[in-house]
Formats: sequence, C-alpha cells, structure tokens
Amino acid sequence: SSKVTLNLQVVVSVFFFLSLYMFCPPLPLNPRLLEADSKSMRSMSGSRRNSGSSLVSSSSASSNLSHLEEDTWILWGRVVNEWEEWRRKKDKLLKEMIRKGIPHHFRAIVWQLLANATDMPVKNQYSELLKMSSPCEKLIRRDIARTYPEHDFFKGQDSLGQEVLFNVMKAYSLVDREVGYCQGSAFIVGLLLMQMPEEEAFCVFVRLMQEYRLRELFKPSMAELGLCIYQFEYLLQEQLPELNMHFRSQSFHTSMYASSWFLTLFLTFLPLPVATRVFDIFMYEGLEIIFRVGLAILLYNQTDLIQLDMEGMSQHFQKVIPHQFDSCPDKLILRAYQVKYNPKKMKKLRTENRLLKQRIETLEKVRSYTEEFVNGLQTQLEQSRLQEAELLGALKEMQDKVLNLEKRSNSLPDESNVAHLQEELRLVKLRELETLRCFKEMQDTVAELNQRWQHHTARGGGAGHWKESPKKNAINELQDKLMGARLREAQAQAELREVKLKALQLESQNQIHSKLVSRQQQESTALQERVQYLMVQNKGLQGQLSEMKRKQAEFECKSKEEVMAVRLREADSMAVMAELRQRIAELEIQKEEGRIQGQLNHSDSSQYITDLQEQIAELKNEDLCLTGRSPGERDYLSSDEDLLPSPLPASTLYTSLPAPCCPSPHLASEGSSDSDVEERDTNTDDTPPPQIFPGMVCTEGLDH
Repeated sequence: SSKVTLNLQVVVSVFFFLSLYMFCPPLPLNPRLLEADSKSMRSMSGSRRNSGSSLVSSSSASSNLSHLEEDTWILWGRVVNEWEEWRRKKDKLLKEMIRKGIPHHFRAIVWQLLANATDMPVKNQYSELLKMSSPCEKLIRRDIARTYPEHDFFKGQDSLGQEVLFNVMKAYSLVDREVGYCQGSAFIVGLLLMQMPEEEAFCVFVRLMQEYRLRELFKPSMAELGLCIYQFEYLLQEQLPELNMHFRSQSFHTSMYASSWFLTLFLTFLPLPVATRVFDIFMYEGLEIIFRVGLAILLYNQTDLIQLDMEGMSQHFQKVIPHQFDSCPDKLILRAYQVKYNPKKMKKLRTENRLLKQRIETLEKVRSYTEEFVNGLQTQLEQSRLQEAELLGALKEMQDKVLNLEKRSNSLPDESNVAHLQEELRLVKLRELETLRCFKEMQDTVAELNQRWQHHTARGGGAGHWKESPKKNAINELQDKLMGARLREAQAQAELREVKLKALQLESQNQIHSKLVSRQQQESTALQERVQYLMVQNKGLQGQLSEMKRKQAEFECKSKEEVMAVRLREADSMAVMAELRQRIAELEIQKEEGRIQGQLNHSDSSQYITDLQEQIAELKNEDLCLTGRSPGERDYLSSDEDLLPSPLPASTLYTSLPAPCCPSPHLASEGSSDSDVEERDTNTDDTPPPQIFPGMVCTEGLDH
C-alpha cells in the first residue's frame, strides 16, 4: 500500500509540475550527475540522439535549461520510485543531488523518505492526541502568532496554518512530556507544514526529534546545545583565530548569535528559500551542515566584522548577513563545503566534553560531601558551644543558690547566739516581774492613802467642825499636812520607781543593741571571708573557661586542617583519575583508528593493538586502585563512546517508535562528509584539541 501511495504522489507531483513548472525559477543541476546514472541518461537522451544534430544547433539557452529541468524532475521521479536501490547503491550521487537542492514538489515525499517517516505507528495516534489536553497549550498559542508572521499560510489569528501548527505542537507535547514544547521548534514544524499535511509533518517531526539530536537540543537542560556551541567555538578558534580574538575582546559570545542557528536550523536567520536548501542537506547529513554554513558565513564576513564593535556586529548579523545569499543560495552551499570539517575531531570534542562534564560532576559531588562534612563539624561546634553556655548558666545558677543558702544560714542563730538570747529573755522576764511587783506596791500604797483620806474626811468633815476647840483644829491641820506629806512621798516614790524602770529598759535596750552590733560585726567578717572565697573560686572558674576556649580553638584548627587535607587528597585523586581516564580515552581512540585506518600491516597492527590493550589494562588497574573499585565491576571506560556515562539515560532519549530501516550515515557519527573530505581529514592531526574555555560545561545561559 505504501508503494502505491508513493507512486500516486509521484504521478500527482509530476502532473502538477508539467502545468506549473514554466512559472518556477530554473534549478541548475550538474550534468555530471546525469552521466553517473547510465540508465537515466540512456532513457532520456536516446530520443534526442536519434533526432539529429539540428535540435542541438537550433535550440536556445532557455530551451536547454527547460530540457535540463525536465530531466531533473524525471530523475527525481526515478529516485523516489527506486528509493531503496538508490540508498544502497547510489548513495554518493543522491548526496550530490540533495546538495544541489530537492525540487519543491518532491520535498514532501523525499523528506519523509530521508527521515524514514512514511509508515509510523504514531501516525494512527495523531487524531486521538488532538482530543487530549496538554499543559503547554497556552504557551503554544502565545508563540504561534510569532511563527512566520509574514508568510501567507500563517497570517491571521484564525488561519489554517496557525491551527494545524497548534495541532502538531500540541500532539508532540503529549507524546514527549519531558520536552513538551520549546521555543524554536515551531519554525521547524512550520516549514514541514508548508510542504506536507499535518499528519505527515507530525511523523517527520517526531523522527527528527528522535534521530537527528533535536530532542537533546530542546530538552530543558539544553546540554546538547551547549555541546554544539563548544564544538563551534573550537572550529572558530581553529579556522578563524583573528575573528575569534575580536569576538572575545568585544565580549561577543558565540551563544549570542549561534544559538538560534542550531535551535531553528537557520530558519529564523536566513531567508526561507536559502534556509530550505540548508534544511534539505540537514535531512540527509544532520547537524554537520549547520556547522559548515555557520563557519562559511563568518568566513565570508570576517573582514567586515573585525572592524565593528559589539553593537555594530549585532546590527550586521541582523540586517546585512541574512540577505547576502538571496540571489544565489548555491554560493553559500559551495562555501559551506569548502570549510574544513573533521568528524573525528568533533567526536573527540564530544568525548572531551563528556570527560569534563564527568569531572565537574565528580568535583561537585566531592564538594557537596566536603560541605556536608564541614557543616557537620560546624553543627557539632555549635552544639558544643551551646552545651558550654548551658553549663556556664547552670554553674552560675548553682552559685546563686549557694549564696542564698549561705545568707539564710548566716541569718539563723547558732548555739552561742541561742544561749545569749535565752539569757536576755530571762533578764527581761525578771525585769518584767520586778516592774509588776513595784506596780502592785504602788497600787497598795495608793489604796492605803485613799482609805486614810476617806477616813480623815469622814471624821473631820461634819457641819460643826468649826465649833470645835482650837486645839483640835490645830491637830486636824497637822494631820492634813502629814497626809499631804505622805501623798507627796508616795508620788516621789512612784516617780523614782518609774525612773528606775526607764533605766532598766534603757539598760536592756543597750544590751540588745550591743548584741546586735557584735552580731553584725561577726556577719561582716563572715561576708568578707565569703567574698574572698568567691573571688578565689571565680579566678579558678575563669582559668577553666580560658582553658576550655583554648581547647575549643585547638579543636577548630584541627577540624579545619582535617577538612583542608581531605579536600586536597580528594582533588589530587580526582585529578589523577581524570588524567588516567583521558589517557585511556586517547588509547582507545588510537586503537580504533589503528584498526579502521589500516595504516599498519596485519602483524604490526596486531602488535600495536596488543601494546595499547596492555597500556589500557595498566591504566585501568591504576584507576581501580584510586577509585577503590573491585576488578570484577564493570569498567565504563571500555570504549570511546562509554568514556563517560551519559547524563541523559538512553531510555529517556527516544519514545517507543520503530527504528529506521535505513539509518542515514550521518547518524552513526557526528555527521558525515563526502569521500574527498574524509581523505583530507585522514591526513590531519588527530591529537586532542586544546580546551578553549576550561570552565565551560555545555550549558549556555539560554531562556527555555
């Protein structure tokens, strides 16, 4: 069924061409291509030979071009119908034809054949994917309006081009959820939609992402883009050193102008007809053509760029360079294949980049381990400081408790003080009894005087007291005076006793005060002794604290020295490991080159390979000794491709789709070149390239 479909497409394309080719610009083709295919030449030139020489002499230049163009279309029709045979037997001729340009009406079917996307199971899932919802729909809608805004097919918000472009991008974001949608991929899909229906465009785009390294370019980490920039910078330094130095002096980084070249395959940089020619070659040879065209553009503009500053170079890249090859795309393609490009060196750069990446990852792991170790030591140090502060607080609290207990103990009387207090209490009680006795005597005296006064008043106090004799009156007067004297005597005695009582009280107070003074003197002496004791104890605690601080400082110094020693040992180990792995990689490459190139005879090659294997075994043993791995473990440095574990597992690189039945030769290595380029590259020096930017790790600061 696929064969019938291909034949129908070819018939329709040829029929459409016969009605419209007069309006299309002529496509020049090297007649040497037709001569290479003897069958085609016989079938196309036999009738002309029979018609006689008059046809050649009378035809004009335009008729010759028309015949040549017609021959080109017939030849491409034969290529499409006999595709498998051409891929197996006439691959070199097919490559040269593709470099000359694929005719417009054959591009759809030829691109599908080159990508091996004519019969893919994912095509049957396309309609179901459109019914699903994608988390990238809003982002896709936003970017669609900026995809080929001047092209008639994509003009207008509700145009057919924008709708089918949205469908294809949405369907792929559901098939490959890790990549989802990335800016720049819409331009590639848009170019496919200009040539073929959306289902076929979806299948070709899936194959491009799987087999042409585009998926790695569009991953969120963009590690592949960093690798491409790294390889391009090496080529720029090697072939255009003056321009490279000028770019560096102006801080004009490669990612500023070359990132879009790799992400959009020149579709946003060059005019669409020129970019389509580049895309034709990309479909057959892969990313190699992007490196070649980029270097050709820089070589063509080197003189002008060296004279410009950073702003001038930006304007030159935006306004001048894109339109330099509008009239003649073949000129750009010819210059691109005059650029020196060595796939082996590019492969070495890829290996070197993997080694650098692995070394950086290992150093980051070591650094993270060291940071964790240092953080652990710092945590322990902080915990020890907190424990020290807690112990000092507890010590101070205990000291305060001891002082309070001592104060309370000093305030309590001892045995001698109790005896003195008991004696004072006995004396106070005796003075109280004496005072009570005196008070009772005074009461008795007062009572006796009252009785006498009442008796005297009762006896001499009648109405006839004035009638008595003078003698009796004199006696009464004397008795009254005597009573007054006794009263005054009693009053004086009372006052005397009161004075004595006050004297006793004052004497008791004096004794109490003297006791208090003596007790305070004793307490003051005890406090002075306590202060001296505490001062001595404080000096001892200060000495202990200074000793603890000294020990803590020594511990910190020892910890820092241990951390530095660990870092130095690990750095030395990693440096030795990296050197050993680099040497192993070089020996592996030399071994493969010795087998492939066949520069030595059979006996010498076998001896040479044996020596290399022995050196590799010795280096692997040293690596095992350094890393501490057992010999039974798998050595991941066994081949050139396994020098470093890929940061992206193979299981996540591609979706579960059938592999192409006829893989393109450019996919086995970092691109392919024709035989003359390969012969020229064989004689070049295969020494590992110098590191241009040692700090670069295949990741450019690019918005995703």
